[in-house]
Amino acid sequence: MTEGKNSKDFKTSIGGQALIEGIMMRGPKKVSIVVRTKEGLVEKTEELKPLKEKFPILGFIFIRGIVNFVSSMKLGVRAIMYSADKMPEEEQEEVSKYDAWLERKLGNEKAEKVIITIAVVFGFAFSIGLFFLLPTFLAGFIAGYVETTIIRNLLEGLLRITIFLTYLWAATKMGAIKRIWMYHGAEHKAIYCYEKGLPLTVENIREQSSLHPRCGTSFLFIVMIVSILVFSFTSWDNLLIRFALRIALLPVIVSISFEIIKLAGRYDNILTRIISAPGKALQRFTTRTPDDEMIEVAQRAIELVIPEDEKEAQW
Repeated sequence: MTEGKNSKDFKTSIGGQALIEGIMMRGPKKVSIVVRTKEGLVEKTEELKPLKEKFPILGFIFIRGIVNFVSSMKLGVRAIMYSADKMPEEEQEEVSKYDAWLERKLGNEKAEKVIITIAVVFGFAFSIGLFFLLPTFLAGFIAGYVETTIIRNLLEGLLRITIFLTYLWAATKMGAIKRIWMYHGAEHKAIYCYEKGLPLTVENIREQSSLHPRCGTSFLFIVMIVSILVFSFTSWDNLLIRFALRIALLPVIVSISFEIIKLAGRYDNILTRIISAPGKALQRFTTRTPDDEMIEVAQRAIELVIPEDEKEAQW
């Protein structure tokens, strides 16, 4: 890696996720999980096997977005499970009882798949219910006072954004979440350091920004905005049909949002800065300044996924 490489000319496909006392980092070929325990850093690395290699159509534009989203959720759940497994025994007692029961019934590998599937399905259901169906339900109370479809959808979109912002604000009030936000900041700083071509040291990573255009927070906000535009083309008075339309159009919204954030991550110009600005502003909720031990976790996590050929890491 060339020291001092201009970040405008080098946008990577590396991204990460903050965990319980750790970080998952996803590169073009590998995914790593690094967790800090009382004994020091514990790490795990796996080769990625993208579905698009087996089914090329899944890598096509406006299809790859939903595939990437589901894949990221599955990897995230697996990483959280690994991170939780490294917690002190007294903190994972109840989780261990449930895991042990599933392992007895299904075996270790099948039990893990069941847990991941349940978690992903629950995550989808919770997100869809809170951020899409609830605003649609609440907007029904004002439908009788607003005749214009576009205005109705705009008000529903504003409700959706308000619920999303309230959710983020409430999360910041949870004491346990603060350290996750700090790891989130460390993850962003490490990615920036790599993109700038600087040596991956604690000192260099510490100096980077914790606000990154390819963050999941930014992606979710783009989803909120795109949903307003997409839903503006639909109109139906029946609540159940409106629910069905919202769910049916979600893959379209996710796919469009993925392409937008990919664009914002690849280029640095006035348009992409405007696109990234709201998401970066929201990251002030979801990132905190990390300590050096957290930065060390991020440093190791990104080192494990850097490909030998630098070109493989570029968009």
